[in-house]
Amino acid sequence: QVQLVESGGGLVQAGGSLRLSCAASGGTFSNSAMAWFRQAPGKEREFVATISWNGGSTDYVDSVKGRFTISRDNAKNMVYLQMNSLKPEDTANYYCAAATTLMGWRILVRERQYDYWGQGTQVTVSS
Repeated sequence: QVQLVESGGGLVQAGGSLRLSCAASGGTFSNSAMAWFRQAPGKEREFVATISWNGGSTDYVDSVKGRFTISRDNAKNMVYLQMNSLKPEDTANYYCAAATTLMGWRILVRERQYDYWGQGTQVTVSS
């Protein structure tokens, strides 16, 4: 059974850093685009970052550009999100997602393009 499990969330002060991890199992994800989305209380889930199958292409929402970095290790079936210079507005539940039905070289930023999701990991940034 395909499973995505996020970890690494927590409470951090503004300006601090966290590294989120996503462990993929039960399927072959090395050919799939992967992404991170987030959902803050009372808000819709939004795209944060995506990475192509080989890590050659990435994209980010404007609000995290220059602060967040997405990466992957296909040998370990892992995807990471390094988050630096965190702000209170980054507080949200962060979800890992995999797009297994579309070409892995594509940059995919829409929720409906992703068919597998993790349960999420909470990130709270205090001011």
